[in-house]
Amino acid sequence: MLPTRQILSPDDLARFLESPACAELLAFMDALNEAVIGVKTTDAIEDSAVVQRLLALLAAVREANKEIKPLETQSRFGNPAFRDFYDRCEAMLPTWLVDIVPARHVEEVGRYALESFGNRRRIDYGTGHELNFMAFLLCLHKLGVVAPSDYRALVVHVFFGYIEVMRGLQMSYWLEPAGSQGVWGLDDYHFLPFLFGAAQLRPHRHLRPKSIHNAEILDEFAKDYMYLECVRFVSSIKTGSLRWHSPMLDDISGAKSWEKVNVGLFKMFRAEVIGKLPIMQHFMFGSLIAFSGSGGAQCAAAAADGDDECGHHHHAHVYAFGQEFPDCCGIKVPSAAAAAAASAAQAGGGHAAAAPRDVFARPIPFD
Repeated sequence: MLPTRQILSPDDLARFLESPACAELLAFMDALNEAVIGVKTTDAIEDSAVVQRLLALLAAVREANKEIKPLETQSRFGNPAFRDFYDRCEAMLPTWLVDIVPARHVEEVGRYALESFGNRRRIDYGTGHELNFMAFLLCLHKLGVVAPSDYRALVVHVFFGYIEVMRGLQMSYWLEPAGSQGVWGLDDYHFLPFLFGAAQLRPHRHLRPKSIHNAEILDEFAKDYMYLECVRFVSSIKTGSLRWHSPMLDDISGAKSWEKVNVGLFKMFRAEVIGKLPIMQHFMFGSLIAFSGSGGAQCAAAAADGDDECGHHHHAHVYAFGQEFPDCCGIKVPSAAAAAAASAAQAGGGHAAAAPRDVFARPIPFD
């Protein structure tokens, strides 16, 4: 069963937030969060057979990224080669998933996996795509493919591995932040690595939220804690004070404990990602994550309509009722990595090609 959009109006969203599907999704994420409290990224964690297969899937995605080179372009917006990458993944996902998911569910589960890589038409990425990766893992849980004993590895190895894959795509294809305001990504793109990263730090006796302002601490402990690694990455491609280029992270650093940060981020995720219509109107539901909106059968018919230039289905029964256009169809925002690479190319007299995938892009002024 191919998932379809079902949240088309504020009333649909309100019903979803009270639905078993929403409760199930949040409970699963909470269980993953609990599983990594106090766990370092570098801790020895045994991978089950299914976790190893998921890591192999991510390796295949990474290889596709490596094989499909970005086009040389002077544009600082999304690189069109991403569409070739996306098409490769769409064609290969049934093969990649064959040893992971029961055959009758490959199409449904594969749709969530594909959506987690970004939007093909807009060449962008945001928290809604990240949410799709959580949905992908939830489907595996509901099918009995993964067990609670896998949760720690699912976060530290699989989800963090997914974040590394997405960093590669962002740096290679200059994926644009989804929506003109970043759609509540704490670093232009992501939310969840900060959530799970804060869980890792919750019991730490010495590191405090304000430690993110200390570059030496970031360099020393980034390998052990995803939150610190994310802050280090942001600071590597944007110059100036964290207060200026990442004011939300700066505000969060004033919290008294990592537990408050972790709990607060979970509440914020529910309110500002799952609770926002511009994001959830694009989320899809099927037999495994089930919810029926007011559009009913019209949702499935409309979902088959073609995309327009901004990448959304502007059919009256697909975007939110009462909106002339979806809120997320704002001003295009160039990738910070693209701007950094262009600046480096200009300084060296070369072309604005993709930033190196094994080093951080040259910092740029944030304005």
